[in-house]
Amino acid sequence: MTSDERAMTHDELMNLPVTVDLETANRALGLGRTTGYSLAKGERYPVRLLPATRGYRVSRYDLLRHLGVGSGEDGIEARAA
Repeated sequence: MTSDERAMTHDELMNLPVTVDLETANRALGLGRTTGYSLAKGERYPVRLLPATRGYRVSRYDLLRHLGVGSGEDGIEARAA
């Protein structure tokens, strides 16, 4: 599977729950499983990690902010990277 097949669409990003597991965050960020977990373990993950009973969680807010996607007056606004 290539990173393009793994990448999330804008609609998928906007429909994420309030927090997501690391697998989902990795997919949104275009990171592979091994890379994502390695960055998290080394405290170098690109967004803030939330402690969870099992593994890590990432807030949708932090994830969308890092990706440059937010809510505008019309509900959705995307900032050019």
